[in-house]
Amino acid sequence: MKKYTKLSDQDISFFETVYGDRMITDKEFMSTYAQDETEDLIYYPAVVVIPISTKEVSNTLKYCSENKIPVTPAGARTGLSGGSLPIFGGVLLSSEKLNRIIEIDEKNHQVVTEPGVITEVLQDAVKAKGLFYPPDPASKGSCFIGGNIAENSGGPKAVKYGVTADYVLNLELVLPNGEIIWTGANVLKNATGYNLTQLIVGSEGTLGMVTKIVLKLIPHPTNDLLMLVPFFDAEKACEAVAAIFRAGITPSGLEFMERDALIWTQKFTNDTSIHVADNHAAHLLIEVDGFDSEQLMKECEGIINVIEDFETDEILFADSAAQKDTLWSLRRKVGEAVKAQSTYKEEDTVVPRFELPKLLNKIKSIGDSYGFKSVCYGHAGDGNLHVNIIKGDLTDDQWENELPKAIRELFSEVVKLGGTLSGEHGIGLVQKPYMDIAFPNITLQIMRDIKQVFDPKGIMNPGKIF
Repeated sequence: MKKYTKLSDQDISFFETVYGDRMITDKEFMSTYAQDETEDLIYYPAVVVIPISTKEVSNTLKYCSENKIPVTPAGARTGLSGGSLPIFGGVLLSSEKLNRIIEIDEKNHQVVTEPGVITEVLQDAVKAKGLFYPPDPASKGSCFIGGNIAENSGGPKAVKYGVTADYVLNLELVLPNGEIIWTGANVLKNATGYNLTQLIVGSEGTLGMVTKIVLKLIPHPTNDLLMLVPFFDAEKACEAVAAIFRAGITPSGLEFMERDALIWTQKFTNDTSIHVADNHAAHLLIEVDGFDSEQLMKECEGIINVIEDFETDEILFADSAAQKDTLWSLRRKVGEAVKAQSTYKEEDTVVPRFELPKLLNKIKSIGDSYGFKSVCYGHAGDGNLHVNIIKGDLTDDQWENELPKAIRELFSEVVKLGGTLSGEHGIGLVQKPYMDIAFPNITLQIMRDIKQVFDPKGIMNPGKIF
């Protein structure tokens, strides 16, 4: 365990000189920085600093490295793995004012942005130029693009268009010692040395702080069609997912929602415009998009032909932009709805999509064994299932001491099915006890060695992943 220096009056004086009123030490004002969306965890930093330039980030990291002060980079704090929690106190380095879209390069279909830009703001800005940045996490209206880089975020569009890593060309990175580097080049192909850019994507702020980002863009689709398909059997809904792809169709979104996920979200949003019958066990939300409306209709017909074999009720086609927005809003707010309903833990499992029915069956079986209820939803087209474990009637002792055994059993089953611990939420603080399930010791040691090369003093987001 690394030992860190407790901030002195001299340290506070240094940060005050650099940041002025962009430094926060009052505990009341720091409370929002002491938590993210991970359960009910709270860790206070000693100080919050809010840089407005790469130089300020560099000066801060250099000082903290020299004085052995832990640093936690943070964005919008919408994460679900505790990745931005300052568990050793120290300095919380917020990217909220690094929020400029620097350039939209229409000729090369690229955008240069700072990390504190809200993902949806970036999407809307490039859409106005006829361009598309597809990764769209459920929290896209509040999360920052820098946090998407840190976690390699996905979202519903990932099934067709890929995740954040597929769009990152180059990064300006401030190393833990304060040095500033670019990790790659603003080109589509690059076989020049190790791919440091992709190493940083998904590294959860443990190797440095990203201060500028170059993203690839694509033309924005002009048409989309959306349908909601009710299933009488949740495992049949999962089976239908792989069957759609085997038919040669790649939807732009393919989302799974268990019955309770939709019911709780309707209650949370006070929107019951979508009828859920008593015998509906699960729903698939399926979107196709592109530039040819006739082709999209053919794809929808193909999807209907496939799912006819899987015991469905009447399919709802969204017949207006407003209804499409309603359906997507319900899907995106499931996480908030579950959190409002009960104390819970969310696991971000991912398996090859053909194994989804087995995964869902294992989740329910383990729940029966340990006495917990689960509500499942997620990006079925990617095999990415979010498992919300509800505390319900479990005692505090069961919740604290028995549930980790159940989670370990669940992750072991996920790995047996060819999957892994996290599809898009990251490891952060809460999943690190289970990393040995996914990787042998030699692989974990290679990761630790990489961390040591970048951050020999161990100041950068310490206590995460390992």
